[in-house]
Amino acid sequence: MSAPAAFSGFPPAALAFYAELEDQNSRDWWLAHKDVYDRDVREPMLALLDGLEDEFGEAKLFRPNRDVRFSADKSPYKTHQGALVGSGTVLGYYVQLSADGLRAGGGFRAVSPAQTARFRAAVDAPSSGLELEAVLETLRGKDFELMGEQVRTAPRGYAVDHPRIAVLRHKELMVSRDLGAPAWLSTRRALTVVRDTWRAVRPLTDWLEEHVGAETVAPRR
Repeated sequence: MSAPAAFSGFPPAALAFYAELEDQNSRDWWLAHKDVYDRDVREPMLALLDGLEDEFGEAKLFRPNRDVRFSADKSPYKTHQGALVGSGTVLGYYVQLSADGLRAGGGFRAVSPAQTARFRAAVDAPSSGLELEAVLETLRGKDFELMGEQVRTAPRGYAVDHPRIAVLRHKELMVSRDLGAPAWLSTRRALTVVRDTWRAVRPLTDWLEEHVGAETVAPRR
């Protein structure tokens, strides 16, 4: 397989592709427009990831098909293209392209109760917990949004008035920044923006690597 061409931006046709897919999410429509997906979405995304690999590592490009086995929504295709660089496919740096433009961030998605337990123990501990609190405060100041599944009240074993209860409620933790669809999206500058975004997230992913660790998702049967 030949190496991706040098990244030169995401063309406007990529966003238009997803805007139309949101209204025409069917196998017939996808097959009729697959050449647009390959040329304007997949190939530029692979080129972007190739340009970031030396610093961040090899990426996993997520498949465009949705897993509809347990979903009431049976639309067959995702309305965005996502990719992740990291450990075990659940801890690291994330980027996605949709009709709304580009979004990037990082963190961890919990795949076991043990992983969540390690995360909460580190949040609870004074030294590591205060370190994470400072990291998250910095990221909030850079327009990152905190995300991830969480419980409504205090998790079992932790007081409701814990000084870091808002973070302890999380079962998993990601941060994400909406980069939108500015003019530079169709230029090489998009790679620089994603690189800078991932660099800003690195203190969080470093903390998570040290205190939580990744676990590999079991393969589908």
